[in-house]
Amino acid sequence: MSNIDTSKWKEFVIGELFDIHPTKAYKLTNSSLYAEDGKNPVVVNSSFNNGIGGYSRLENTENGNIVTFSDTTSADAIFYQKNPFIGYPHIQGMYPIGEYKNKWNEKSYLFFISVFRSRAIGLNFDYVNKFTREDAKKMTIQLPVDLNGNPNFAYMEEYMQNLESAVSSSLTALRSAKSSKTCEKVDIASWKDFHLYDIFNIDSGTKLDKAKMDTTGDEICFVGRSGVNNGITQKVKRIEGLAPYNAGNLTLSLGGAYLGSCFVQEEPFYTSQNVVVLIPKENIGFYAKQFMATAIFKESQNNYKAFIKELNAFVKTTFSIKLPINGSGEIDYDFMESYMQKKYSKAEQYYKNLKAM
Repeated sequence: MSNIDTSKWKEFVIGELFDIHPTKAYKLTNSSLYAEDGKNPVVVNSSFNNGIGGYSRLENTENGNIVTFSDTTSADAIFYQKNPFIGYPHIQGMYPIGEYKNKWNEKSYLFFISVFRSRAIGLNFDYVNKFTREDAKKMTIQLPVDLNGNPNFAYMEEYMQNLESAVSSSLTALRSAKSSKTCEKVDIASWKDFHLYDIFNIDSGTKLDKAKMDTTGDEICFVGRSGVNNGITQKVKRIEGLAPYNAGNLTLSLGGAYLGSCFVQEEPFYTSQNVVVLIPKENIGFYAKQFMATAIFKESQNNYKAFIKELNAFVKTTFSIKLPINGSGEIDYDFMESYMQKKYSKAEQYYKNLKAM
């Protein structure tokens, strides 16, 4: 879609549009809160899955059709909750107030969130510089307005409807590609589990505080607990006497909203706290590393949980991933390298096709 002309948009103070306060939460342990057969979603301090950390048999504490965010992670954890849900400690709810109280709906909320999240992320909130409700209330954002200077809800709704239609067409194309013979499932029946310590030296990282870093020099990548941009949250000045880690090593976030985020770093880097460095014990190709990074993330998401069962206690002990093996029972790096090269080629072609739509 073409770029939006924002030259005539108007600034609004978030605190004048919404009352922001903590969502109602049960004072229970997670083992008492969650249930395998639960139906009601629990919105937690996570930047994945719309913030939903699991499901409970308990009654919902909040009505749907509101925006939520976490005040203890990063500004990425901003979501629209369409349905009723159960609140959680540190989850803030945004409840409309004022003359526009009854104007908001799903489409306008989704438009608002895209602007709100972009603005908040641009202010560099993270696990150290936390995104609190007081910060949110004072923030100003720009929104489209009508001839009277009021938020143009009709425009926001129409824009999001058109965007959803475009995304739906793209998803249809992707599903068609996925269902083709070129995307057949891989048989993993013969694969074998390997502990991370079998493959990597697991280093605790530099454990630096981004807030104390010198950002005047665009020299070294700073990898934090992030699931985007290869985990790189900033470029910083090289610290005298502290050598950065070499390109080609992997980084792994141990907990929080981005638990399990794993990336192959293509430039020298430092790390924040709770990000470990996986240093290969032997020469492994780039694509095979990408294969393993994906396996690590999948294992983290499937069997661990942010703020409940994080990787800190397991990464150097029992944490393992399933990998293909060769005829000798050893890790088949050649298969992984070839497989990911093909995936990269296909992804590039899909991307070109989508851009052409």
